[in-house]
Amino acid sequence: MNFVAIDFETANGARNSACAVGIVTVKDSIITDSYYTLIKPPGNSYHWGCIRVHGIKPKDTISSPSFATLFPEIQQRLQGQIVVAHNAPFDRGVLRACMDEASLDYDALDIHDKWQCTVQIYRKKGFKPCSLSACCDVLGIELEHHQALSDANACAELFLRK
Repeated sequence: MNFVAIDFETANGARNSACAVGIVTVKDSIITDSYYTLIKPPGNSYHWGCIRVHGIKPKDTISSPSFATLFPEIQQRLQGQIVVAHNAPFDRGVLRACMDEASLDYDALDIHDKWQCTVQIYRKKGFKPCSLSACCDVLGIELEHHQALSDANACAELFLRK
C-alpha cells in the first residue's frame, strides 16, 4: 500500500490560512518519510480560537516561510500520490485555497480529486464518534492531537489498519 497522509492546521477561519502541515509517506505499507513545517499564513493573522486548538501563535510563524515558498517541498511529496486525510474535505480545501492564494495550479499535482478519508472509512465501520482522537483511543494509536505531524501519522496508521 502506497500513499501519503496529510494534515493542516489553520491560523483562522480562512481555508488559505495554513500555519502548519504534516505529511507522512507510506511505501509498501511502511512509513518511510515524515515532513513537518510551520507556515506563515497571509498577514500572519490568527484567531484566538484556532490558537487555543493547536497552540501555534503568530510569534511562532512570523519568520516561517509562506506556503508559496514551501510548495516545491510539499509538491514533491504529494505529486501523483494517493492522498489520505482525516476529514479529507477540510485538508483538501486548505491545500486548494493555499494554492489559489499563491496562484498555483492544483491540477499540476496530478492527484485524485477524491482523497481517501479516514473519517468516512471508520464511520462505515461503526465508530462513534469518528474524531481522530476517538479512533486513535479505540485502536491504541499514539496521538498529540492538533499537532500536524502527529495527526498525519495517526491518519496513516488508521488507513493502514482499515
